[in-house]
Amino acid sequence: MRTLFRSTLGGWAAPLALLTLLALSAPARADDTTVAVAANFTEPAKEIARAFEAQTGHTVTLSFGSTGQFYIQIKQDAPFAVLLAADQETPKKMGDDGLAVAETRFTYAIGRLVLWGKSPNAPAGEAILRSGGFDKLAVANPKLAPYGAAGLQVLTKLGVYDALAPKLVQGNNITQTFQFVDTGNAELGFVALSQVIARTDGHYWLVPAGLYSPILQDAVLLRKGAGDPTARAFLAFLKGPEALKIIQTFGYGIGAAD
Repeated sequence: MRTLFRSTLGGWAAPLALLTLLALSAPARADDTTVAVAANFTEPAKEIARAFEAQTGHTVTLSFGSTGQFYIQIKQDAPFAVLLAADQETPKKMGDDGLAVAETRFTYAIGRLVLWGKSPNAPAGEAILRSGGFDKLAVANPKLAPYGAAGLQVLTKLGVYDALAPKLVQGNNITQTFQFVDTGNAELGFVALSQVIARTDGHYWLVPAGLYSPILQDAVLLRKGAGDPTARAFLAFLKGPEALKIIQTFGYGIGAAD
């Protein structure tokens, strides 16, 4: 798989220039497609892309970052054919704005929020949030990352936001938020279950669904992919049993919110 791993932390200009150069220097291939992927879905997207390529022989280039940042980049004519967002609102807005093929939008995964602590001795749950017995709590930028907005909803519903606000450390996306905890720059962080489900160090609290709005993650065919048969084939594969099994393996819900 020719996977281009890119976050939005280092800016867009250089990667866009690289993709533009590649597009100009190589003949277009009908079996290539480019997919923008919400950072929380990084690992399952890699597995799904590998399975898709093995089954079809097509090639998928993946880019990872925050949903909000992808919206900005796509408005600026970034060369993506498909978006796998971390919310429903962004793909819908793209359809309304003429940036996507509205009728192709569908929910591919339902995200689950966790509070993760890397230290095996540090409790990660409602009790630690209420006690405030930590120095830093990492959360993704709520304006760009739905998981960050969900984390703030949890703090608000528990009535601890005002007390914990001085301790919040904000990541640009869910990947950077995870890194804050993984590197010890924050004791705790609100991240996606998919990021920690396979970890053997630390532990996590699966946040009750009633404490935040359902994280319904939608996929959509973008305007640049409207005439791309490989992009359409990838979206069809994403709805199929092989992809759904991978999605569930990483802790996501499928179908109706659960």
